[in-house]
Amino acid sequence: MIYRETTNKVRIEVEVNFVPESKRPPVNSAYFWAYRISMINDSDQAIKLISRHWIITDGNGAVELVDGEGVVGETPYLQPQERFTYASACPLDTPSGTMGGHYLFKTDEGDMWNVAIPTFSLHLPHANKKLN
Repeated sequence: MIYRETTNKVRIEVEVNFVPESKRPPVNSAYFWAYRISMINDSDQAIKLISRHWIITDGNGAVELVDGEGVVGETPYLQPQERFTYASACPLDTPSGTMGGHYLFKTDEGDMWNVAIPTFSLHLPHANKKLN
């Protein structure tokens, strides 16, 4: 399943997959999901990713906020119609949860855009695919 959302003509697409214990790096959490995010600049302005804000909610309703500069050590500069894709992961102690939030982009003119990251479900492979 691909989750999509567009804000200010910047499209965010998310693909997420559960990673079984035999195929994941050693982590202290019982469950682990890998996700791939594409940012597509459908606007007519060049934009630079400044920061990210994540809201991660586990299956018990516990919320973790994650803020930081760029993504995976990068602050991509996207020309109109350009795409940037990266991969990351999320460990949880519960068998389900959600992630969502927003990116902050800056245009060459100095305007700041909050671009929504669609909230996506972290679920086991055979579970109902729904947002908690």
